[in-house]
Amino acid sequence: MALNIADLIEHAIDVVPERTAVLDERRSLRYAELEAEANRLAHWFLARGVAPGEHVGILCANSVDHVVTLVALLKMRAVPINLNYRYTAGELGYVVDDAELVGIVHEGRFGPLVDQVGTDGIRVRLRLPDAVPGEAVDGPGESLAEALEGRSADRDFGARSADERYIIFTGGTTGYPKGVVWRHEDIWRTLGGGIDYRTHEYHDEYAQARKAEQGGMVAFPLSPMMHGAGVWSMLSHLFVGDTTVLRARFDPAETWRAVAEHRVQGLFVTGDAMARPLIELYETGGYDASSLVAVSSSAAMFSHAVKQRWMAAFPNAFFGDSFGSTESGLLASGAQTPEGAGGPTGRIGPETVIFDESLNLIDPDTSVGEIGIMGRRGHVPLGYWKDPAKSAGTFFERDGERFVIAGDYVRIEEGRQMTLLGRGSGTINTGGEKVFPEEVEGALKAHPAIWDALVVGMPDERWGERVSALVQPRTGEQPELGQVQDFLRTRIADFKLPRTMLLVDHLPRHETGKANYPQARRLLAEATG
Repeated sequence: MALNIADLIEHAIDVVPERTAVLDERRSLRYAELEAEANRLAHWFLARGVAPGEHVGILCANSVDHVVTLVALLKMRAVPINLNYRYTAGELGYVVDDAELVGIVHEGRFGPLVDQVGTDGIRVRLRLPDAVPGEAVDGPGESLAEALEGRSADRDFGARSADERYIIFTGGTTGYPKGVVWRHEDIWRTLGGGIDYRTHEYHDEYAQARKAEQGGMVAFPLSPMMHGAGVWSMLSHLFVGDTTVLRARFDPAETWRAVAEHRVQGLFVTGDAMARPLIELYETGGYDASSLVAVSSSAAMFSHAVKQRWMAAFPNAFFGDSFGSTESGLLASGAQTPEGAGGPTGRIGPETVIFDESLNLIDPDTSVGEIGIMGRRGHVPLGYWKDPAKSAGTFFERDGERFVIAGDYVRIEEGRQMTLLGRGSGTINTGGEKVFPEEVEGALKAHPAIWDALVVGMPDERWGERVSALVQPRTGEQPELGQVQDFLRTRIADFKLPRTMLLVDHLPRHETGKANYPQARRLLAEATG
């Protein structure tokens, strides 16, 4: 079996060639059209000297052209490298150098940023049309139209392997980005549906293509494809023959217009940063979302208060959370109910493990109520790109089996369920008590005067760390610390209450909606001295 990402896409293409594969504001492609265009572009890369195994960066927003580029690189066995279009020149230059890129594909509007980095080591440069209408910029590099002109549309790239490499660079929220190196089969098993999380069944090479024959759904993943959650949401839909709607920017009004226009059935968000503004706008009325049957969140917390509002608005829809990391893939997912726990909950996956603080395995069947650290066995990455020392601290082998430590803390629940508490690196130790920031954030966002919140630990002479909150109030509101603490006492223990609270107009978040905790600490430090 060639459990290779490109092969899995091609199996779906062969089954549903006339079904719409991807569409954005500018154009749409059927599966057969995606095949032909990606083949032409793959032949262009080969003609320009890009060899299998070499690295090519993609600096693009969500678009059909982004998908064509990604599929083309996978088809000719190059390694696509995700580049964050929010990077500064210094950050982009670091990844270009660290990833040893031989080529870069970018929208025209990002050309000046690429020029700042310097392209001495770049042999191939391709310019795509801008994903945002009205922002077209010409510049260096061949255009997509020029690259496709006269190229063969044949699928003649030879045999591929499940052992080929796929690299995802992390978001760099705690420092410079790190490349995580996966085998194709391993990342497909963990993020692409290669293991059924309901039945724990291992799928064969053609299982998802057979599902495509049964009819696909219309899916709308909102997270940028420059991050793992976004691109693997899109790839998972390609494997099963779904139609994927894409938008270059997250805009709540445009999201609801697209849901109505394309009769979207599945909406995939990144926590409250997307879910809250969407539901707030929907509740004002005037939007047709009657086609929606599933709403899922991944990569960031989907708070209980916000989930309840979604469930009230869409009582017949399925709601789910999934969580994991770039280093571990999907570790748990599960359906949510209005009466569920305050944090994301999910069923422990077939390869998910729970460690104690000494990295001994905890049996989830006999340890209900215990708190542990999530990890994975079996299909795990090979390590960090060019960083054996850091790899040794995250990936290890025991009794001939490979493990990865994801770093998220969870509480084990009945029936092999678990509740996500938060990332261990952000855990606050206040007077010997552990506080998970995400739990406090979820309680804060239930307050009627609070729109969004981030919680961090700040130095404290008496307690070691002080629970501190950066709060974005609703327009016209000015919540006071004492009143907020009184509200929270009915939801969380006293030692978890914020002792410091700073009101801000906007919280520091990344494009995906993930929290920028280092910047939150800096803002609090500046305000409190």
